[in-house]
Amino acid sequence: MDKVHYCERFIELMIDLEALLPTRRWFNTILDDSHLLVHCYLSSLVHREGDGHLFSQLLEMLKFYTGFEINDQTGNALTENEMTTIHYDRITSLQRAAFAHFPELYDFALSNVAEVDARDSLVKFFGPLSSNTLHQVASYLCLLPTLPKNEDTTFEKEFLLELLVSRHERRISQIQQLNQMPLYPTEKIIWDENIVPTEYYSGEGCLALPKLNLQFLTLHDYLLRNFNLFRLESTYEIRQDIEDSVSRMKPWQSEYGGVVFGGWARMAQPIVAFTVVEVAKPNIGENWPTRVRADVTINLNVRDHIKDEWEGLRKHDVCFLITVRPTKPYGTKFDRRRPFIEQVGLVYVRGCEIQGMLDDKGRVIEDGPEPRPNLRGESRTFRVFLDPNQYQQDMTNTIQNGAEDVYDTFNVIMRRKPKENNFKAVLETIRNLMNTDCVVPDWLHDIILGYGDPSSAHYSKMPNQIATLDFNDTFLSIEHLKASFPGHNVKVTVNDPALQTPPFRITFPVRSGKGKKRKDADGEEEDTEEAKTLIVEPHVIPNRGPYPYNQPKRNTIQFTHTQIEAIRAGMQPGLTMVVGPPGTGKTDVAVQIISNIYHNFPEQRTLIVTHSNQALNQLFEKIMALDIDERHLLRLGHGEEELETEKDFSRYGRVNYVLARRIELLEEVKRLQKSLGVPGDASYTCETAGYFFLYQVMSRWEEYISRVENTGSTSPDAAEVSTFFPFHEYFANAPQPIFKGRSHEEDMEIAEGCFRHIKKIFTQLEEFRASELLRSGLDRSKYLLVKEAKIIAMTCTHAALKRHDLVKLGFKYDNILMEEAAQILEIETFIPLLLQNPQDGFSRLKRWIMIGDHHQLPPVIKNMAFQKYSNMEQSLFTRFVRVGVPTVDLDAQGRARASLCNLYNWRYKNLGNLPHVQLLPEFSTANAGLLYDFQLINVEDFQGVGESEPNPYFYQNLGEAEYVVALFMYMCLLGYPADKISILTTYNGQKHLIRDIINRRCGNNPLIGRPNKVTTVDRFQGQQNDYILLSLVRTRAVGHLRDVRRLVVAMSRARLGLYIFARVSLFQNCFELTPAFSQLTARPLHLHIIPTEPFPTSRKNGERPPHEVQVIKNMPQMANFVYNMYMHLIQTTHHYHQTFLQLPPAMVEEGEEVQNQETEMEAEEETTAAQANLIPSPTEASLSQETPASQPEYSSQTETASSEMEDVSALCDTAPAAELGSAAAAEDAASVPAETK
Repeated sequence: MDKVHYCERFIELMIDLEALLPTRRWFNTILDDSHLLVHCYLSSLVHREGDGHLFSQLLEMLKFYTGFEINDQTGNALTENEMTTIHYDRITSLQRAAFAHFPELYDFALSNVAEVDARDSLVKFFGPLSSNTLHQVASYLCLLPTLPKNEDTTFEKEFLLELLVSRHERRISQIQQLNQMPLYPTEKIIWDENIVPTEYYSGEGCLALPKLNLQFLTLHDYLLRNFNLFRLESTYEIRQDIEDSVSRMKPWQSEYGGVVFGGWARMAQPIVAFTVVEVAKPNIGENWPTRVRADVTINLNVRDHIKDEWEGLRKHDVCFLITVRPTKPYGTKFDRRRPFIEQVGLVYVRGCEIQGMLDDKGRVIEDGPEPRPNLRGESRTFRVFLDPNQYQQDMTNTIQNGAEDVYDTFNVIMRRKPKENNFKAVLETIRNLMNTDCVVPDWLHDIILGYGDPSSAHYSKMPNQIATLDFNDTFLSIEHLKASFPGHNVKVTVNDPALQTPPFRITFPVRSGKGKKRKDADGEEEDTEEAKTLIVEPHVIPNRGPYPYNQPKRNTIQFTHTQIEAIRAGMQPGLTMVVGPPGTGKTDVAVQIISNIYHNFPEQRTLIVTHSNQALNQLFEKIMALDIDERHLLRLGHGEEELETEKDFSRYGRVNYVLARRIELLEEVKRLQKSLGVPGDASYTCETAGYFFLYQVMSRWEEYISRVENTGSTSPDAAEVSTFFPFHEYFANAPQPIFKGRSHEEDMEIAEGCFRHIKKIFTQLEEFRASELLRSGLDRSKYLLVKEAKIIAMTCTHAALKRHDLVKLGFKYDNILMEEAAQILEIETFIPLLLQNPQDGFSRLKRWIMIGDHHQLPPVIKNMAFQKYSNMEQSLFTRFVRVGVPTVDLDAQGRARASLCNLYNWRYKNLGNLPHVQLLPEFSTANAGLLYDFQLINVEDFQGVGESEPNPYFYQNLGEAEYVVALFMYMCLLGYPADKISILTTYNGQKHLIRDIINRRCGNNPLIGRPNKVTTVDRFQGQQNDYILLSLVRTRAVGHLRDVRRLVVAMSRARLGLYIFARVSLFQNCFELTPAFSQLTARPLHLHIIPTEPFPTSRKNGERPPHEVQVIKNMPQMANFVYNMYMHLIQTTHHYHQTFLQLPPAMVEEGEEVQNQETEMEAEEETTAAQANLIPSPTEASLSQETPASQPEYSSQTETASSEMEDVSALCDTAPAAELGSAAAAEDAASVPAETK
């Protein structure tokens, strides 16, 4: 086997050399000369079924890359016609050689090319020739050395024949291969370990997988590798779902040889009937049907909510049709550790796409606003689309080889969760891209492929760099501007300090050529002073009207000089990459860039792409706070409902806004018409309003201007501006007086502002006129998307899913801004560049701004082989950083205390703190009731158990979970708001366990409540909270926290307090975690609390507290302490109420009030008594020995460790870790997300 592994590794090296242009240029010649491929194909290893399977797959990859469609010298991609020409040149040169020198090949030489270039034809013509003749033909074509006279060839005939045939046979084009490939995986791919390895991949062997390196041959190669990997990663997830669902159904062999299902699955149902109902004719030039449809009938004898899920399957949802033929008798137990296929007898898997459910008359029920019909009974039939390519292959196999008809055998249908089920649409998008001419901007092409100067797309090297930019409200003052450009000489065009106020236009020195400084005759560089001089021009925003809402919204953030550089770069053409460590204001920078582009280039459209809906919503909430007209905002996809605003920015929400706004504006026109005394109905439609503006409003305004400006006097009278103003009555509802009367210029500016207000009404109505002409909501929404919206936002997944629809609509944009770019898959970052058709063969894209942090978690890839071997977790952002594309690194954080920032700032170049982190009271005040602002708390085994694993990779740690919840309860009892505390963990199993414990201990208790979130570190990326309680779970091995990126995320979520529960001896010895854990272990490893210090405290952070500090040694002590503290609080409240009720009547003015108070106190007493029963005692199981009344007093907490263990002995005796995870958790365990590995 070592020799086999050596051969596999050798072929892998050959593929790597062929897949890179610099090495391919010289290596391809060597490979061609050595005829390595021919020798390999003739070797015995290829024909070995077991050992040679991977070798054969690698050989196919090598064959693909040796014949790749690229010119090795120029690096240009070859078209289909150019490849065909190369093939014809080869075969005609062979025919000429045959005609001139080999009479026995006359028939071949005179045949039509298309007749002889198939493998069978070539073998027919060349097979009868002798070895020597074959050698002579090959030597004539310069494939082999010349054969000396009177000597026999040393090569075998089989080799010589294969050499000639493989070189001259017609190859199917790569695009044709791709178009004929089924998009759904079948059982042959799903369980092929060489293609889709299991999660146990060790990293030692090689695999038949493409790799995402730093460089690619062409855009076609780039898309193809991503296509294959995306398809296989989806296949891995599908395999997990199939194994989970089918094993839950427990298929067994019945007594009569059929199939009986002993269990049930939420996501799968037995098929009652399956019928293919349509096979449409192929298109011209294709051999597969255009459409194949089938009907699947199932019996939904299940719970109502599961029945609703099945009936709720929408058009384009993907399902899988499965055939199982179990061989195990009824009652056989399933073992997850043994091979899955053998146990369940799985035979076939085919994908399908839902068209819709059929009604009683057999018609498809269409999705729409109309309510769905109520169907009787439990039998439901779904119309599905089958994959035409797969159907054609299966039918060909059945007819030619006599194989079984797959479509007569299906007995299970499986659905998947909608969020995980968009793989087919993304694959179709990539395939469509490969069938079109991918036009990316010239300035981006080489960088995407990884060649050339990585800084060539930086704005300083762009030929269309813009000299003067309006920074709008970016700067708060002239001092802020000067501080933002250190090392630059700032020249202000006005000398009066009173006029040096924002907004500012800045003129930058633009370097000539490709960013090189000009040189004078002596070769000396010109005066660098000029290159460092900025010309600043303050300007006044024109008056927009007399109403308060006319005043523009302004930015209030004092950006740092690096943030200003990022904003400046984002406004210039080219590629801008911003690396934003945690808390450095990435979103604020993104929003300011969007706002500045909006104001500088009002005709341009900007596309915003993020990884998650949450990030998109955060961006939108901040965009709305800036001076951007909301009619120009549009949000695509499902996620706008999570926006914390009453406004709806979805497509139909914007349509409703336009219609409502149109009515409001027409009412304003009506009021204006009335104020001017004009008869008629000018406010009937947008069109009539336009005529009214042209003939009535403009004429009055022009007359007014001529009267005011042509007075003839050298010093015009300010009173005239007000006297002749024609719209006094209309503006009667504005703050009065409108005109100040101080100066003619000031009043004229106010008058022009009033006219701008009126003009804006009619400008908007003109834009809304289309909504009168277009009658349907769909047409109106399309118009908004294509014409009206200037800032369009969507997630990367939505862009991948809807590319075809957007291109078909004629969607256009000029700029792209990507947030969370380091979390987006490479292909999902690339697709948004191509959501529009090129203009005259060129892309209209001018700016691409990517904002992210490659030191935090990468895209989620569940399969370790794809993650590590294929490097699929590398985002395009990370690749650009590795290639050397210039970045702007934000270097000041304002989220966390400086001490908390030190836990992760070692991972960044120069990450410091913003001034407010030291100055604001919330950062300088200590955390009440806790001695330290961050602490690592050592948690030993509880009842002899550390981590447990009730299901594979479903890690839990009961001791840590109870400790975390106890500290949360303690903080809430001190007065901390529960929503300011989040509980994080590194594994899904622990998340479910903690949620379960919170439900048992305090979830429904009004005195404590629930934390803001209980989730995993991976899911909490991009979010923050004041106080974070973190459980690291593992006690045997470090696990995936060894990835420093996950550590950075975990350490950077807290603003004011971070408390980590872990097995210290395990994590402090991990080399990768040393920088953080050396700081954590410098503090005591037992929790230090100050029970008598309520929240909030006036104690400064780092001060020695005036109250007594108590050291908690272990979890049982903390649990018992919190219980006693709670009981003391209840008893104190109860005692206070009783004392208050016994006050003498003289202390209260009216007896009626006393009665009211008594009634209220009695009600409160009942509430507190109920609350006392809400929190389970740590000794709940042994309460018969000791009643709550006899609990130790809150002040006496000096019990021995042994008695504490007795007190808590019942804490989890009846709840082992495997049971504490909720039912949902157990079901999730089989499909383990990335953070559980």
